[in-house]
Amino acid sequence: MQTKIISSEYISQHQYFNARRDAYQLASGKIIDPYFVVELPPSATAMAITEDNQVILISQYRHPISKEILELPGGFIEAGEDIFEGIKRELLEETGYTFKDVYHLGNTAANPGVLNNFTELFLATGGIKTNNQSLDSNEEISIQLKSLEEVKELLQQCKFIQSMQALCLFYGFEKMEELSL
Repeated sequence: MQTKIISSEYISQHQYFNARRDAYQLASGKIIDPYFVVELPPSATAMAITEDNQVILISQYRHPISKEILELPGGFIEAGEDIFEGIKRELLEETGYTFKDVYHLGNTAANPGVLNNFTELFLATGGIKTNNQSLDSNEEISIQLKSLEEVKELLQQCKFIQSMQALCLFYGFEKMEELSL
């Protein structure tokens, strides 16, 4: 027997997320009821590097944790959008940079105990400032350019508190080594 959904009902539907209450039966026969799931669209984040080897970091206030934090640029992939096009769009909107090369590094589930989405991880290189930021109405983002060594130090000091972004940096540095960048 496989895991079986017994029931599923939406308790909230919003433009940014949906929340549902499920009941399901495990392969062992045990019934889990209730179980709450937050549905989010897929997202993407990138270790974005300028043509002069500066890493583009962003700083923004995150209300759920009441802190301004240092992050990698990224955001939600739109319905039907290719993940490469999605990250390029997000990078341009949040930073104003376009990139010569974009490499897919893998994906991660930020919190699979509650969230159903995956975040696609990328390395973008050869960034050139081609535009101004084009932020969503709920965004205030400041850009910080850091050297690769500074970013490695910040990573070692656990200054990136979003695990998906720390993982993106880890894989990004590995990919750079593999490509001899």
